[in-house]
Amino acid sequence: MARITVRQNGPYLVEGDDVELVDWNGKPYPVPRRPFALCRCGGSTSKPFCDGTHTRIGFCAAEAAVPGSADKPA
Repeated sequence: MARITVRQNGPYLVEGDDVELVDWNGKPYPVPRRPFALCRCGGSTSKPFCDGTHTRIGFCAAEAAVPGSADKPA
């Protein structure tokens, strides 16, 4: 089973061996190790993977899992 954890002010942490990461054309990305982290701040130089840039730029996220939230998908 795959598990994606939204890290506070950090990346999406993806755990599980049954996860395939693909681009918009369906081409798979090679995943160097597991678990892996996906960039959420937009500043990584190794997108889609996190390289720790969120810490250097002071990324602050507002998202939280709030039942009944009025947030809408992008």
